[in-house]
Amino acid sequence: MDDFLLADLVADLPQAVRLQRLVAGLRAHFRCGAVALLQCEEGHLRPLAVDGLVQDAMGRRFAVSQHPRLAAILARRGVTSFDNDSGLPDPYDGLIDEHAGEPLPVHDCMGTRLHVDGRLWGVLTLDALEVGTFDAQAQDDLQRYTLVVEAAVRMTRLEAEIRALRSSRGPAPASALAHEEGEILGQSEAIARLLHEIGVVADSELPVLLLGETGVGKELFAHRVHRLSRRSAKPLVHVNCAALPESLAESELFGHAKGAFSGAIADRPGRFEAANNGTLFLDEVGELPLSVQAKLLRVLQNGEIQRLGDDRARRVNVRVIAATNRSLRERVRDGAFRADLYHRLSVYPVPIPPLRERGDDVLLLAGRFLELNRARLGLRSLRLSADAQAAMRRYAWPGNIRELEHVVSRAAIKAVSRGASRAAIVTLEAQLLDLDGVAAPAAVPTLPVVPAADGVPGSSHGVAVTLRDALDACRRDCITQALQAQRGNWVLAARQLGVDASNLHKLARRVGLKA
Repeated sequence: MDDFLLADLVADLPQAVRLQRLVAGLRAHFRCGAVALLQCEEGHLRPLAVDGLVQDAMGRRFAVSQHPRLAAILARRGVTSFDNDSGLPDPYDGLIDEHAGEPLPVHDCMGTRLHVDGRLWGVLTLDALEVGTFDAQAQDDLQRYTLVVEAAVRMTRLEAEIRALRSSRGPAPASALAHEEGEILGQSEAIARLLHEIGVVADSELPVLLLGETGVGKELFAHRVHRLSRRSAKPLVHVNCAALPESLAESELFGHAKGAFSGAIADRPGRFEAANNGTLFLDEVGELPLSVQAKLLRVLQNGEIQRLGDDRARRVNVRVIAATNRSLRERVRDGAFRADLYHRLSVYPVPIPPLRERGDDVLLLAGRFLELNRARLGLRSLRLSADAQAAMRRYAWPGNIRELEHVVSRAAIKAVSRGASRAAIVTLEAQLLDLDGVAAPAAVPTLPVVPAADGVPGSSHGVAVTLRDALDACRRDCITQALQAQRGNWVLAARQLGVDASNLHKLARRVGLKA
């Protein structure tokens, strides 16, 4: 075991792999049911690596004040052991893989707090399902291995900081092991690629256009771009363009002079001046009135603003991050958005993947919301059944992460209202999530049978199809025809169809075509 841990310390391993191998090795050595490595975050403990716990455990955040065993481990140096007859509730009740959904049987538990560079960093916990597993020898072993675990954490942090310095000409961003406000949770390949791309573009000073469906978390990604940029020490100012009345939009963004309109009793700076030397986040930028778009273009072109009612131009140094869940190309085509402004804002477009394209990230995110609702409702434990997990994986999530949060909260309240005991392990079954009803309501009729006709997608066989099937068939035909016309060139086909080339492959896969 010692040789295994030391070999990993000097090996070039990704953070997640190093820490996962660490907890797996500890679990094998101590022959226990579960091991978890958790980092302190402002009153919470965040799992960084677990072995033997259910999948959604990685998404949970354990409030120290609500988990006496974790609080006891943090309260003292050295190994803390809990007798098998301890009355303190176990934070992993119902979450041990071998006993998912069941109260933990009489078991052994021990843990130790961890320090890195002289400061409290987090805890390591071990649970054994057989009484007597953690005897005096096991506790001595854990005390000895604590130094190795702390060294592994320190090594992982240093490697993350070195990678950050190499990839950035500006200040090194926070360590990958450090707490981030508005944490982006996910381990899928899609989210890993996106986070890498954002890390690169953040330091470029280019305008960024975040594209994505409603509920994907565009604001969180905007905060991340700002936090990793050279402007991170300066303000990030958020403007919801959809909530700006047309009559006030210009004043809100650019400010106004005293007497500019009725009620303007004093000079007032706008959001651009508030964000000077920092970042301005224009959420739902596609909703800006055309009259304001011209002034916004001027700021992006020459860095000048003009307060309403004031002839004097003022210089500002602002980086703009914009976001929209609408197609700005279509808005340009419809005359609702200026083409020149679109090209200024979309210097670097960043598509954010919808939840349905993020694989098992849905379970990590569900774990976060399960723990929040467990604490909110005062439950002993709150978890998903296997059927509920499968239903979450199948569902398309049109409302994305925002919808997932509401689904979990609603299901938890339903379970309690139907008599679930707060002192028991509450398991949310698939029917409580009501995803089938949301995805395919009975009241939505299918299209009538249509006689076969040339050029009518989905009706060539005279069968009833849903509107979604018909639209997908139409998209398949359009993409296929464009590819044929452009001799298989996807870039030219995307240009012909009026879509971004980066999105055409995704759309093709979604409707059943392969590149």
